[in-house]
Amino acid sequence: MNDRGEQMQGSKTVHRLECNVDWPPGNVAAYFVDCAEPILFDAGMAGETAREELTDDLAPHGHEFADIEHLVVTHPHTDHIGQVQAVVDAADPELYAPASVRGRFERDPKSLETTVRTNAQAAGVQGEYLDDAVEMSVESLERDSSLLPSEAVDHWLGRGETIDVGPLTIETVHTPGHQADHLCYLADLGDERVLFSGDMALGTFRPVAMHTGFDEGYEDAIGAFYTALDRLAERDVDRVFTGHDAPHTAFADRVEHDRESLNRLLGRTREALETGSGSTAVDIAFQRSGDRNMEYLVIETASALAHLDGEGVLTSETDEHGVRRYEVV
Repeated sequence: MNDRGEQMQGSKTVHRLECNVDWPPGNVAAYFVDCAEPILFDAGMAGETAREELTDDLAPHGHEFADIEHLVVTHPHTDHIGQVQAVVDAADPELYAPASVRGRFERDPKSLETTVRTNAQAAGVQGEYLDDAVEMSVESLERDSSLLPSEAVDHWLGRGETIDVGPLTIETVHTPGHQADHLCYLADLGDERVLFSGDMALGTFRPVAMHTGFDEGYEDAIGAFYTALDRLAERDVDRVFTGHDAPHTAFADRVEHDRESLNRLLGRTREALETGSGSTAVDIAFQRSGDRNMEYLVIETASALAHLDGEGVLTSETDEHGVRRYEVV
């Protein structure tokens, strides 16, 4: 493995392509499998700069977008589907995406507004911040559904499915929690079993448990994340091609790291309630935030509180303003 994330196995070579992003760790990766029918896993960040970065990374290997015959998407976040349309326009590849994305993109924006407003308000988001949370959710739906147009998808992939993608046979592993539709892809490259992991099993950090944002099902984010880790732990993986860190071979360690991180999240959430640091998701997220993005921490904290509530560790009630307040049993 060299510093550019290249792994050669027989007639297949994996090249790491990188785009810059404005949030930690400052980059997002896509992976180009140079083989008889070239495959791209994920499609980088949106925007002209990202497009140039991907094409510049492909060029030294003698390839361009027009050479891509298969494009496989792990999940519908902007930094992973940003150049889907550019690749489709250049190459008209076979496009593969998680099947549940289709229904999510058909979500009625008005219904989404109502649901997000109710759930964000319950978390303690107020005033202009509440309006911003609702607006951000609707804008994300509209943006992401345009970046990954449903009519361009040729293959909607199920959970636990095995499918041939050109010369690769891949197994889909449903790994929700960070994002509800997230799929990882297992494949054999010569004598190595590899995982194209998107935002799972990263090398240096656990991704935030955003799951559905403040849409329906947000309460399930933490439990879903644990389920995803259980599914990954059952697999034998030699090398991980991640969406944000360098490829690595510490698969089992990273899965266990993420599990321990979730355990700490739940423990610190309960501790904050016990010490009187607050009674709402906003209160507790503020204690955690530091220089991190408060919006996503509120979502994750609300999910942690709901998880603990469901386990009977906490009790909660909703006040006259629609805010849910928690206390330790």
